[in-house]
Amino acid sequence: MRAVRFGLRWKLSGAIAAVSALVALLLSLIVHNAARVTMISNSRDVQDERLRSAERIYELGERLALGAELDDPALPEELREAVRTGERATFVSENGDDAPDVWAATQLPDGSVLSLHARFTDRYSVLADLDRTLVVGAGTVVVGSTALGVLVGGQLSRRLRKAATAAGRVAAGHADVRVRDAIGGRAPDEADELARAVDAMADALQARLDAERRVTADIAHELRTPVTGLVTAAGLLPDGRPAELVRDRAQVLRTLVEDILEVARLDGAAERAELQDIALGEFVARRVRALTPEARVDVGGDAIVTTDPRRLERVLGNLLANAERHGAGPVEVTVEGRRLRVRDHGPGFPADLLAEGPSRFRTGSTDRAGRGHGLGLTIAAGQARVLGARLTFRNAEPGAVATLHLPATAPVSPVPPGAG
Repeated sequence: MRAVRFGLRWKLSGAIAAVSALVALLLSLIVHNAARVTMISNSRDVQDERLRSAERIYELGERLALGAELDDPALPEELREAVRTGERATFVSENGDDAPDVWAATQLPDGSVLSLHARFTDRYSVLADLDRTLVVGAGTVVVGSTALGVLVGGQLSRRLRKAATAAGRVAAGHADVRVRDAIGGRAPDEADELARAVDAMADALQARLDAERRVTADIAHELRTPVTGLVTAAGLLPDGRPAELVRDRAQVLRTLVEDILEVARLDGAAERAELQDIALGEFVARRVRALTPEARVDVGGDAIVTTDPRRLERVLGNLLANAERHGAGPVEVTVEGRRLRVRDHGPGFPADLLAEGPSRFRTGSTDRAGRGHGLGLTIAAGQARVLGARLTFRNAEPGAVATLHLPATAPVSPVPPGAG
């Protein structure tokens, strides 16, 4: 079952709704209690004034008026005790209804107690209307504040999602992407601060990468001339086992320098494909026979593709060389439409290559005495980017599988490293 994810918008809206509901409830209780206390106080005052009038009428004509009672047996004992001192007193008793019983009593000169009793139900109906108004008002406040929270949280959430998307594109190698441009606006909030920090980090990393690429390219250029001289000098040595070893190592060094120069050019994203229309199946079959005659070729479905034959041959050659050097036979090459697959039956790709992709000077083997220097798959991936293709790696049982997915439309501009 898929877990429900509550984003920043809903968390912020929920917090605002909870706080608004709590504040509205507290204010409603305060207003309700204050109104009730005021009404009770007014009821006491009214009952006290009526008792004064009833007392005067009784003293003038010994006649009970305004609903007054003498020695009412229902008179609360608390009120009876209070009027024994000869003072008037009022008493409020709750009966479970909205309108309480309001009593007023006084002791007459003859010792009898004159009292009044009323509920003032009409007055307390106003309190019910007030409660309904408070409930409606509190609900309106909660709904309005929640809507405002959704609006504000949604805006902030959208900016953060745009920032995350742009940061992901930067991590994928799109050096021209800037997070502040992606989120839009220049609101001085946390999202803008985050965008500034990510852009500054991306600029710093890009500057370091550019510096490293320049250093790598400069070193390779400086090495090319002496290495070429070394290869030439090795060719002049007299035949023999020592001369063969020198020529072999000199050639390996020359290949390494050329590969480093190629990687530097590919990393600079300045390479452009020279496009031609080719029949992919026929092209691959011819190149495999020339590069690795013992490999098996299976053309399941040919397709006409617009690509750079030289770069495609470079990718194919490096994949075949990697399969021969680090895998085991038989090596199988399959063409299906625009998809080219190279498989061997060796131990498979290392886990770090499957997780992170090709890395220069990493062969996946602990044997450093071999002839490989770990740039073959890096160059293949770089050339695939120039072709606008996608190169993927996976393991089979047994063996390693590298698949080149050529695009339906040819690229029109260089693709930055990591964008594939």
